Amino acid sequence: MTIATTNRMTLAEYLAYDDNTDTRYELVDGKLTKMSLGTGEHGDISEFLNDEFKAEIRRLGLDWVAKDMKIGIQSPRGTRWETARVPDVVVLPLEQWNSLKKRESLIPLNEPPPLLVVEVVSPSTIAVDYRAKHSEYAVLDIPEYWIVDPIDPKVTVCVLKDGAYTDEVFVGDMTIVSATFPELKLNASQVLNASR
Repeated sequence: MTIATTNRMTLAEYLAYDDNTDTRYELVDGKLTKMSLGTGEHGDISEFLNDEFKAEIRRLGLDWVAKDMKIGIQSPRGTRWETARVPDVVVLPLEQWNSLKKRESLIPLNEPPPLLVVEVVSPSTIAVDYRAKHSEYAVLDIPEYWIVDPIDPKVTVCVLKDGAYTDEVFVGDMTIVSATFPELKLNASQVLNASR
């Protein structure tokens, strides 16, 4: 849902914006777009994947972190107005996360992209997650993008190759193949049901 504002916002105005509520927004072409709370299922899936990624990072001793709904990513939408997305889960190097500690937790266009992002599909975000963000995240050179869809039960893993995503769909008991986490042992049902 786009919020009615009299003027479009710059990225700096968006980062400073506070409407004195707990409402979270993305900035899309200079307009505030309210992020829905999502269902409990949406939250369970995001939390489950965040926990699984954290456990795999610890197990492998990687200098990475996984964060849910805490990091924005400036997006190059090709318009004169700025866009900032807030993925459900972001995996990035620890050094990059530490650089965000003393400023807004937004990765601007001039910084390296995160390693992996996840979007959990809601009825209101189907087109955005499958089309707009698919294109935007590829242009940003994000190596891996997961689209977790509890509506049409599947997990789509998009891996960047030659500037475009190659998508692989996983359903049921199919083991998810991840370039970022090649030893991760999860199947689509586990993710969609957020169960270990």
